[in-house]
Amino acid sequence: MDANIEDFLQAHNNFLPIRYSYSDIKKITKKFKHKLGEGGYGSVYRGTLRSGNEVAIKILNKPKSNGQDFISEVATIGRIHHVNVVQLVGYCFDDSKQALVYDFMPNGSLDKHIFSRDDDILLDHKKIYEISLGVAKGIDYLHRGCDMQILHFDIKPHNILLDQNFTPKVSDFGLARLYPVNYSIVPLTAARGTLGYMAPELFYKDIGGVSHKSNVYSFGMLLMEMASRRRNTNANVERSSQIYFPLWIYDQLSKEYGVEMEEVEVEREMTRKMVIVALWCIQLMPNDRPSMSRVMDMLEGNIDKLRLPPKPLLYPSEKPIDDVDIEIELESFSTSSSAPTISEGYQFQNNNEITESCIV
Repeated sequence: MDANIEDFLQAHNNFLPIRYSYSDIKKITKKFKHKLGEGGYGSVYRGTLRSGNEVAIKILNKPKSNGQDFISEVATIGRIHHVNVVQLVGYCFDDSKQALVYDFMPNGSLDKHIFSRDDDILLDHKKIYEISLGVAKGIDYLHRGCDMQILHFDIKPHNILLDQNFTPKVSDFGLARLYPVNYSIVPLTAARGTLGYMAPELFYKDIGGVSHKSNVYSFGMLLMEMASRRRNTNANVERSSQIYFPLWIYDQLSKEYGVEMEEVEVEREMTRKMVIVALWCIQLMPNDRPSMSRVMDMLEGNIDKLRLPPKPLLYPSEKPIDDVDIEIELESFSTSSSAPTISEGYQFQNNNEITESCIV
């Protein structure tokens, strides 16, 4: 595995970010003095480059990642630049040590701000709306702005980082895959993502193939949480009908009660628009969901032109796919949600072939 990764880096060093030695990483982080977070992938530390720019360095846990996170992230965001996608500054592959160096995001991840009860970090509805539009632009760029379409497969609040101006950045491409832009359906051997945000076609056959619409579904669940400032599934609600929030909020909208929030009319309209767009994004059938470019049009357009979509279904009538090998990994982040993450069993050769097709 180490030799294969090294071969990949040597073959494509014409486009890759800066390569650091492990001793460089230790100097940048002051011997890993300031830890920002920890999870199944490894740990993240704060550091400072010689230029004075602050960075966040993810030290990959090799037994966990097996090279998959490293290759996926370097091969995807290592060559793209967009205001709403996190910037990969550099990487380290030194004596089997694997690390990824990103721009530091001082306002942390989105989940801290939309689920917090602390008024000091609570964002107003206008800022939440602006962030949702920025995330949509970032995902749309991944789908259409590159030579290859980049499917993230793990869109969730924890993976949206906020810079000093609260500009959102899509991050964590460890589960991402690259496919030609003319692929309407992409081949996957197993479900991947975080429970609660994963599109139903990753589990159920015959409702549609896996495609960029799978990311649209995840964005819809994220958008629902942003609009409501609560998690989509909540076992502590008073009424059982509210446990699955999309169904409950759909009933509220269809009865013209609106979302149960105290807000002025303009803020109420922005929130209502976000909820309606989210309900379109989480339609059961992939073909019934809008593209991310259409999502942006809906978010920026007049709410009077938006119609309520069909009531969202939780699942089709058939049983889940039982002929794929999936691995469920419970990750405990100090700054993330507790939702389980599902990742595909790693096969370097297949992933390398996909990466090669993108680079060439």
